[in-house]
Amino acid sequence: MRYEKDILLLLIEAGEKGLSVGKISRHIFNTHNSFFLPLDVEEVHQEVQQCLIKMSKRADSMLGKVKKGVYCINTENQQVKQLRLKFLDEQNETKEVSPQADLSLNLFE
Repeated sequence: MRYEKDILLLLIEAGEKGLSVGKISRHIFNTHNSFFLPLDVEEVHQEVQQCLIKMSKRADSMLGKVKKGVYCINTENQQVKQLRLKFLDEQNETKEVSPQADLSLNLFE
C-alpha cells in the first residue's frame, strides 16, 4: 500500500481519539493531489479504506478501532512507540530552527 506511512503519521498526530475513514482519506487526497498528477477522490477513499482494514486486522496491528469507521493508533504496539519517538524528534528539530531577527538598518527611519 502506498499510503501506509502517511496514514500512520496522521493517526499519530490525531492521538487516541482517532479519525474517521472520511477524514483520513480527505487528508491523504489533499496531500497527494496536484495539478500535474490529479487523483480521483473515490479511488483514494477506496484505497485508504482497504489499507485501514488490512492494517487493523493484522495480529501485531499498529491500528485499532475506536468504533465503526473510526481508527486510532495502537499505543501498546512496540513499532508505534518507536515511530512516535521518531516523529516527535523530527518535530523538535523543525522547531529548533528559528529564523534570525532582521538586524539590518531600516532605510526610512
